Amino acid sequence: MVSIVQPTPQDAERAFRPETAPHVTLRELADRLGKSGIAARVEGNGDVVVSGVCLDSRAVLPGDIYAAVPGARNHGADFATAAAAAGASAVLADQDGARRSGGADLPVLVVDSVRAAVGPLAASLYDTADSAPALLGVTGTNGKTTTTYFITSLLRALGQRTGLIGTIEILADGTRIPSVLTTPEAPQLHALLGRMRGAGVDTVAMEVSSHSIDYERVGGMRFDVAGFTNLTQDHLDLHGSMDAYFSTKARLFDAGRSTRAVITIDDEWGQRMAHTSDADVLTLRTQPGDDAVSDLPGEAWQVASLVQRGLGHDFELRGLGGAVLRAHTGLPGLFNVSNAALAVLMVHASGVPLESLQRVLDEFDPLTVAVPGRMQVICEEPAGIVDFAHNSDALERAIGAVRGDRPGARVIVVFGATGDRDATKRSTMGAIAARHADVVIVTDDDPHTEDPAGIRRQVLDGALRAIDEEGLSSSASEVFPRADAIAAAVAMARAEDTILVAGRGHEVWQEVNGVNVALDDRVELRRALEAAGFTPRPAGTDAADPAGNG
Repeated sequence: MVSIVQPTPQDAERAFRPETAPHVTLRELADRLGKSGIAARVEGNGDVVVSGVCLDSRAVLPGDIYAAVPGARNHGADFATAAAAAGASAVLADQDGARRSGGADLPVLVVDSVRAAVGPLAASLYDTADSAPALLGVTGTNGKTTTTYFITSLLRALGQRTGLIGTIEILADGTRIPSVLTTPEAPQLHALLGRMRGAGVDTVAMEVSSHSIDYERVGGMRFDVAGFTNLTQDHLDLHGSMDAYFSTKARLFDAGRSTRAVITIDDEWGQRMAHTSDADVLTLRTQPGDDAVSDLPGEAWQVASLVQRGLGHDFELRGLGGAVLRAHTGLPGLFNVSNAALAVLMVHASGVPLESLQRVLDEFDPLTVAVPGRMQVICEEPAGIVDFAHNSDALERAIGAVRGDRPGARVIVVFGATGDRDATKRSTMGAIAARHADVVIVTDDDPHTEDPAGIRRQVLDGALRAIDEEGLSSSASEVFPRADAIAAAVAMARAEDTILVAGRGHEVWQEVNGVNVALDDRVELRRALEAAGFTPRPAGTDAADPAGNG
């Protein structure tokens, strides 16, 4: 096994910071928090200068204020001495943390809740509350990444300098910064916005996960436009129920956090979101429906005139008053039409006139940008596709998107389930794969600290039960490790078949008991295809280029 070498915490943290560090006294930060409605007081020397904010004692840089967050097992203040040794100039803590950090001999900025205060504090320090690039945030269960890439491509075609913050990567006007979380922590986000402002970035497209909302990672941020894709079962290990999951997402659509909202209303959750939001709402329907949603607030848009062209689709966006936008996306699947339509409307809601949008849609085909690990085509015959689908709804949509109309062609799907996450979806994913694919190969995803065999068994049991109880003609088996499962799928494939490797997408390592082991589904699929005598696309031709058009 080959382990991936990760950058040091300090190196990773430096990558987020603006080129010119701010210099604000602790007393001034306390005053600014007070003016924003957050009570704060200084214990110790209020004249120390703060030049950064950090939540991780291992990543603290000289001059930082170390934000000591209380946890389930430890209080961040227990690590204040380590932060001081790294050069921290002060500590941000609650009252308990202030007492526990005394050994660090640093001044303390005391607040009621560190999580609630750290975002506004970082916004004040980096001056991102009033002078940040425009922010377009996308949330929902599926489609966040693709939608942000579409937004970025559209904005680049319009001549804007763009930023991108998401699962796959962070871009500051073309400069790549390693991305660890779907949404970084609040201090890193505000530092990034400061860095992007310094680079001349006009607009930032950003994925906003439910975790980031729940943990206040987007604290102190103001979104010009918030977009909603969909809501399906996921992350119930954190939220406990779909209602709680929805409520967390809905916090992004408060008028105090987002000025405008574009909400996809194809299901009850989207319709409920449109009713819940008090922002300026545009609604988007991308699937046929009745008039049951005619009472929804805001400006209504509808996808129409849908025609398949190649792997993708031509479509129109129609609004009230006869407004029409004609568009095309080359990415497979009707869900990518939904993602593309949402991206177009979010850019329009940010202030771009329809005429300008139509011009770039006609001239540049910006909605055919490649997205790493999202319906990424590795081979044509057999069709070999890698996708990030890692929950029931996404898996069903992905299988449906790759099923062609060639007689006798089969869909062979390779996937697993993640350890230490919502276990209730595992058997459901197995059943969905058995219903919609012809051959199901169950393997490992990221087991984390769980026994991989137990995870595989739950997924396989769901598939076999569906085959038996519903009389399905599909087959299901278990093959591991993952590289062997991909090779097994290729070995049984005919030229007319489709191999879908789902669940990990762009990821380049597999976490097993805390160790990151090198594993890239795209590399393994290409290797297996070549070994079997097939001709995959040349390596590199399927890479993403959100600054371009393909």
